[in-house]
Amino acid sequence: MGSTSFRGPEAFAEAMPYRLMPFHFTRFGSGKVLLTTPCGEFSVLNRSAFDDFVARRLAPESPQYAELKSKYFLTHGPDPATLRVAASQWRTKKSFLEGGPKLHIFVPTLRCNQSCGYCQVSRANADAFGVDMTRETATQAIELMLSAPAPAITMEFQGGEPLLAFDLVRFMVETSTRRAACARKDLRFVICTNLTLLSEEHLAFLRDYDVAVSTSLDGPGDLHDRNRPMTGAAAHAVVVRNMQRCQDVLGRGSVSALMTTTVHSLGRAHEIIDEYAARGQRSIFIRELNPYGYAAKSARSIGYTVDEFASFYAEALEYLFALNRQGLTIAEGYATMLLRKILTPFGVGFVDLQSPTGEGFGVVVYNYDGGVYASDEARMLAAMGDQSFRLGSVDDSYLNLFFGETMQCIAAAGCAEALPGCSECVYLPYCGADPIRHYRTQGDLIGNRPTSSFCKKQQAIFKILFGLLIDGPAETRNTLLSWVHPGRCALPRPAWLS
Repeated sequence: MGSTSFRGPEAFAEAMPYRLMPFHFTRFGSGKVLLTTPCGEFSVLNRSAFDDFVARRLAPESPQYAELKSKYFLTHGPDPATLRVAASQWRTKKSFLEGGPKLHIFVPTLRCNQSCGYCQVSRANADAFGVDMTRETATQAIELMLSAPAPAITMEFQGGEPLLAFDLVRFMVETSTRRAACARKDLRFVICTNLTLLSEEHLAFLRDYDVAVSTSLDGPGDLHDRNRPMTGAAAHAVVVRNMQRCQDVLGRGSVSALMTTTVHSLGRAHEIIDEYAARGQRSIFIRELNPYGYAAKSARSIGYTVDEFASFYAEALEYLFALNRQGLTIAEGYATMLLRKILTPFGVGFVDLQSPTGEGFGVVVYNYDGGVYASDEARMLAAMGDQSFRLGSVDDSYLNLFFGETMQCIAAAGCAEALPGCSECVYLPYCGADPIRHYRTQGDLIGNRPTSSFCKKQQAIFKILFGLLIDGPAETRNTLLSWVHPGRCALPRPAWLS
């Protein structure tokens, strides 16, 4: 037999220089550089390591090199395996597109018994006529919903106040439950209600059909009642009492609440969060004002700047971290969704954080009059007199609604990867496109990112979160991880950032 010789390690060393894969970056004041890939991987380098990386002189034996290679920031030569993995990551991030819209919002009535100054849906008085959905329209809308290709669908009731049209809500839930069984659809129900009208009959129905409850709680009594006035009674006392009734009958966690920030909320983050904790809530969703409906008309009296909102948001996060350190587990909902996009391979169902846009791709709205809209914002805009984003009516086919000219216009402006200002942003993998909001605030679907309030708010929150992930105390970083993965409490930290 001939002699056999073994090649040394140098024969298997990776060729230099390596190739750079697509990435975005931004510099933090701490001297760190954040890098992201289109698929959502991120890494943090100090400035010297970043300079070596982009100059393609980073040593293969360095720990930074190993991480950057494992996250597909760099590769050596044509590598089909690397491209296949990257393509799989991309498909996972965009999997929300499969099956079309999964959130179907029904507006059984525009009537409401409250007069919130920030109402975005142009409500009608509780005794108004001609603003309730008919059973015929409801039946057509249900058939349209069940013709969608998605195997799992969330059916959400909004208003107005849907409990003012409870008989119709009951009819729609019972009808869709029967029809979903025949259509082999997995159906989930949510009702968005101010909870001021809740009766024992309502509770029994919600329990029997496993309907989740979403409500509003703006903080302690004086703040909630100022933001959400109700004729004849103090709304806050009624709401918190009925939240407890829901928890008693439907189970803990059956009620989710969100707060809308007005100028009166600023400086009161601690009180607002304490109110949520006192009501047994383990999450608070801090929402800004929307530029629609009565909120647009009241902006001068209840509005604020993006910087003021960002400061309020940061203050709220700091207090939440303090409570978590004391053993009270309570998360912020919007941060949790962003962190889920940052720290996991998966997307989220929140319309504002999807690209292509969730408008029409992730959500569809059936208005009380049979109009079908690409999003709740499109419906709000129509109530203000602009029907630009009305896809059609419940008389139309699914094909005509979602492949028509209006939907094509939304789709063309709804891919953040192709939008100026978004396509080169380091936060692109975690953000979304919102063409209807930019149409409303800036006059066109594309929008102008340097003057976009949405973009400015998103950038501010991303900077807060990444600043904490990069330079925050270990306890804070672990709290953020626990919001995404309950039960886990340790976020790995690269040795070279210690």
